[in-house]
Amino acid sequence: MSMKPVTLTLNGTAKAGFATDGQNLLDFLRRGLGDLSPKYGCGQGTCGACTVLVDGEPHLACLMLAEAAEGRRIETTAGLAGATLHPLQEAFMDRFAAQCGYCTPGMLMAAKALLDRSPRPTREEVIEAISGNLCRCTGYEPIIAAILDVAEGRASA
Repeated sequence: MSMKPVTLTLNGTAKAGFATDGQNLLDFLRRGLGDLSPKYGCGQGTCGACTVLVDGEPHLACLMLAEAAEGRRIETTAGLAGATLHPLQEAFMDRFAAQCGYCTPGMLMAAKALLDRSPRPTREEVIEAISGNLCRCTGYEPIIAAILDVAEGRASA
């Protein structure tokens, strides 16, 4: 088994590690770099729990090879909050949009990508943006409402 060096920017900080042949980005982030915020859900790209932003675009970390992240900018929910929670995190709490919380990291990253490219999305655009993320607890309405709260300025930006 060969090891390949991978250098990337994780939540604004330069990071380096070694990835094994065929290792996916999710495993590299969790085991190699210690960022446990992206979740392992299905391992097949169908649930969205592992969604991270790669150069600002949502990607399923379970389907992306770690070596493909070389030189790229990766954002996870671990990087959302600074001294205070990110507005999306606040809105998810206010709207009870995170019940078991397992889908939450992927939902937050999909929502962040949407709001970064379209700060005032329609309800339909929100639904489309999170369509790759499965949630078994909320029925999606609290999640959609939380994202729209941030977009419409009802939550602090």
